Amino acid sequence: MTDHPTLQPAEGGHRALIAHGAPDITRFLLRTAELLHAYGTPAHRLERVIVKLAAGAGQQVQVFSSPTSIFLGFDGAQTGTGVRLLRVQPGGVDLGRLVIMDEILEEVEDKDLSHAAALERMEAMHAAPTRGGGITSLIGHALAAGAAAIFFGGCLADALLSAAVGLVIGLLERVSSRNEGTAGTFEPFAAFLAAGVGLLGAHFLRGAVDDRVVALASVIVLVPGLSLTVALVELATRNLASGTARLAGSMTVFLTIAFGAYLGRLVVRTFIPLAGPFDPPEPEIWLSSAPALAILLTLAATGFGLLFGARIRELPWILGSSAAGFTAAKVTAWLAVHGNATEGPVQVSAAAAFAGALAVAAFSNAYARLKDRPATVPLLPGLLVLVPGAIGYRALSAFADQNALSGVASVYEMLLVGAALVGGTLTANVVVPPRRVL
Repeated sequence: MTDHPTLQPAEGGHRALIAHGAPDITRFLLRTAELLHAYGTPAHRLERVIVKLAAGAGQQVQVFSSPTSIFLGFDGAQTGTGVRLLRVQPGGVDLGRLVIMDEILEEVEDKDLSHAAALERMEAMHAAPTRGGGITSLIGHALAAGAAAIFFGGCLADALLSAAVGLVIGLLERVSSRNEGTAGTFEPFAAFLAAGVGLLGAHFLRGAVDDRVVALASVIVLVPGLSLTVALVELATRNLASGTARLAGSMTVFLTIAFGAYLGRLVVRTFIPLAGPFDPPEPEIWLSSAPALAILLTLAATGFGLLFGARIRELPWILGSSAAGFTAAKVTAWLAVHGNATEGPVQVSAAAAFAGALAVAAFSNAYARLKDRPATVPLLPGLLVLVPGAIGYRALSAFADQNALSGVASVYEMLLVGAALVGGTLTANVVVPPRRVL
């Protein structure tokens, strides 16, 4: 999962269209599609938004969106007849800019803003520097990694080391984002670094940290669990091409991260005589108390919100969404374990994921109806607490350690949990119907 979107103007796209004097409505629709894609809008939502905007202007348009390209087929008096192709890069998520986009599009729908004026505002918004610069992103990396270490069963030392490594990875991400030649190499390098530092930490601290927890928690924001879930949602909503492409991309990132972690451990073990092996340290008892979990959840939700570029005013809603999902998942798991259910732990995890996703999506739809803003704002950070990225990482790590049976079981659990998240999200749209497309 890449958290900082970069938008490269499509060749032959927006700028060329201005030079050739394309109608305002055509340029507006193309640029809207390009920016929505860059800010993390899934295919099924993006296509519906563009069709709705065109219909509001009395035009017809067919839209096909995928992670790397967008096709728009025009057939109207103002737009003319033809097909436009936008070559785009798989972006990240920028909730702050997505909210501003939604405000602009709402004014266009209400006829309070012309297409030309909307284009000017969108360009100014996109060119403006990110709120807080890179500092908020670095804080988000550290908070997310530290909180994840505790959720993965680590101790306080694991959390502190994971937060430090997450901060370094955040710095490296900012550096690598300025160099197009590093595309596809940053994730495995980050996993290499995290795994190596985890082993060295366990060695020099004499087993005071769990190297596996540190290796996973430090790169948790890069593990494409959210991309996997979005891909399954797109497949479930019959956006087969986009869903398949996104699923393949997620699997590729999983593989590169797992390989980087395996290589990091191999290099350290080859050149440094390590002490141990050590038994994993027991987490402090107070970390499992309700106040500690509330603080950890607050830190994790804040970290994910900052990574996704959310504005400060949206952070309480993101926290509410995360708390609703986390609580629903925990309560469901407790009921399944202490009730009369005879299912195994994998099925319990899937049931908890379904309940958590249902709570997150219902909360997000209620937010959209109450605030008249995109449900995506609290939805994506809330789902991050539940997504099966860590399970996929453990599966590939098990395969690398030649533990095929454990790896297959983890792959099955990852897919089952992912399907449960999709089911919960779609069910929430029936229980609390969204008022908005985004």
